[in-house]
Amino acid sequence: MKIDPIAVTIFVTLFALVTVLGFVAAGWRRGDLTQLHEWGLGGRRFGTIVSWFLLGGDLYTAYTFVAVPALVFGAGAMGFFAMPYTVLVWPILFVVFPRLWSVCHKHGYVTAADFVRARYGSRGLALAVAVTGIVATMPYIALQLIGIEVVIAALGLNMALHIGGVTVDLPLLAAFAILAAYTYSSGLRAPAMIAVVKDLLIYGTVFAVMIIVPAKLGGFGAIFAAAGKAKLLLPTPPAGSFGSYSAYASLALGSAAALLLYPHSVTGILSASSRDVIRRNAIVMPTYSLALGLIALMGLMALAAGVKTMPQYAEGFKAFGPNFAIPALILQTFPSWLVGVAFAAIGIGALVPAAIMSIASANLFTRNIYREFLRPNCSPAEESQVAKIVSLAVKAGGLIFIILLPQTYAIVLQLLGGVWISQTLPAVILGLYLPGLRPSALLLGWAAGIGAGSWMVAQSSFTSAIYTLHLFGTAMPCYAAVAALALNLALAVGLSVVLHSIAKRPLRDATAAADYG
Repeated sequence: MKIDPIAVTIFVTLFALVTVLGFVAAGWRRGDLTQLHEWGLGGRRFGTIVSWFLLGGDLYTAYTFVAVPALVFGAGAMGFFAMPYTVLVWPILFVVFPRLWSVCHKHGYVTAADFVRARYGSRGLALAVAVTGIVATMPYIALQLIGIEVVIAALGLNMALHIGGVTVDLPLLAAFAILAAYTYSSGLRAPAMIAVVKDLLIYGTVFAVMIIVPAKLGGFGAIFAAAGKAKLLLPTPPAGSFGSYSAYASLALGSAAALLLYPHSVTGILSASSRDVIRRNAIVMPTYSLALGLIALMGLMALAAGVKTMPQYAEGFKAFGPNFAIPALILQTFPSWLVGVAFAAIGIGALVPAAIMSIASANLFTRNIYREFLRPNCSPAEESQVAKIVSLAVKAGGLIFIILLPQTYAIVLQLLGGVWISQTLPAVILGLYLPGLRPSALLLGWAAGIGAGSWMVAQSSFTSAIYTLHLFGTAMPCYAAVAALALNLALAVGLSVVLHSIAKRPLRDATAAADYG
């Protein structure tokens, strides 16, 4: 790709702006950053507006901006499963997570695993939740860095360093260093402040696309006609099968079940100043769902624009596949200055969630592994310092991941990440309502769900998370996370009932009914 000086200048300027904001954030709503709840949760003081931007920046990542339209570009209507799943998420946020906030605020819990440890008195179950969260988040961080890599390539900034057969993208390395520095310095305050800029840029870019691209392509009617019926509708299932219908529905359901269980989601929720802040955000969050629907339409626009057949983008598609579709569309239709703004929106949209993900993983490691098993008597200052160091290690792991392994592996592990994190639902969400669940039953259900879900994805040679179940003579393609979670729930609840009937000792629950609000 050729370097466009205007686009690159605007891109670098906006990156420099958010870098300054990242360091300035250390003094915003000043707190003692030697305390984990101050560094890792922003002191639990974010109100409705800041939380709205933070949760939006947390849940709607750069990879959403790239991958959702890329899926529509490649697979058509199936990519729109993201719409119903985000519609399902917000009622869950409104009803369930104020309870988690209340009990965590009452006892000073920093992670979901903290709550599990107290609710069930089980170190093993809490460890399983913590490790699952960290492992499921790592490829998610790698994918954010891939989002930055895509726009860097589209800008033509192909400056690489070759060390012992390993190629290191220097602009990506610089972005990583900036991210690592201000996250270490400012903690959660940095992505919270930058999220405001990120969301304004994302919304501005989306609305610009909705105006400029249809005008150039002859309107939405022409776009839909060019995409064709095969891309606009799910294929009709064959006889004896639910086909793409059950795959679509289960992807929406499973994704909704998983999204708010990710550590970065929990971190964003626990940073709110009150349970009412969470409810108010659940009410206004559907505006992001609207934006997501518009983003998904970009995949059809890229099809109509024919960007994949244009020789100037052949190298980008060869390197990144359908993920290059939206950068190519932007390059094809936007003036140079707006290309710089749009690519900055995608790049900054990667920095915000990557920062929150690394902080959330660091919180889990420090609180639920280091303090629980390695240094039970560590001071609060030591705990916070370890979290800062681990946040650097997590980001470095994501960077090393995409340098050493093909990107397809990151994408495959992200599919598995959703399957894995879903298996923490019984311990976390059911635990908010059902005090009688037994930790041994939950742990067995978790292990069975992890094993079954991983096996289902492995059956496709790790190319798809859809597995076909055969029920009563009917084939039912299903997202592996949903099938695995059904097995998990059956074991966790069923064995809890059995164990409860024969148990002689009461459960060790450190929480009380009044703690849940």
